[in-house]
Amino acid sequence: MSSLISWCFGCCGDGNSGHVTLKEMPTVQLDTHCMGTDVVIVKSGKRICGTGGCIANAPLHQNKSYFEFKIQSTGVWGLGVATQKANLNQVPMGRDAHSIVLRQDGTVYYNNEEKNRLPANSLPQEGDIVGVTYDHVEMNLYLNGKNMNCPASGIRGTVYPVVCVDDSAILDCQFSDFYHTPPQGFQKILFEKQIF
Repeated sequence: MSSLISWCFGCCGDGNSGHVTLKEMPTVQLDTHCMGTDVVIVKSGKRICGTGGCIANAPLHQNKSYFEFKIQSTGVWGLGVATQKANLNQVPMGRDAHSIVLRQDGTVYYNNEEKNRLPANSLPQEGDIVGVTYDHVEMNLYLNGKNMNCPASGIRGTVYPVVCVDDSAILDCQFSDFYHTPPQGFQKILFEKQIF
């Protein structure tokens, strides 16, 4: 009997049981290593304030990504997608080929050109939720769950969610546990390891 007990402890009790410890997957959030110099990130990487922009810590690798922003306080802001080459100290964004953003006035800018505009009477207000879809071809926008039919395209390369603020704007990012159901086929941002 004692040999059976020692065999069991020898096999399982010393930590070499053959079991693999699973690592917790990282959380998608705003990346404090990729932000403007006057940006403040709080609430576990979910809230941005100050002046400048910040990209998320996960690129949009999967075919159809969805994420949301809640406007907590109005001011000057922009949200959309950007490459790591985007100038995060420049507000508003969308002035070059490295970011495509919806601005607080309802215009969508890419490469310093207005690419689209939200429908009349659809400007996001304090408390509104702006959803963003991206499918590696175009970005589309949703206001409080409603498709704004406001596509924009042109950006190339690996892109990340981006948000910029100025003039007292405060925005919260929602990369999971969404306020609104993502459009069919779109899902939360997955880290590359989660895709495979």
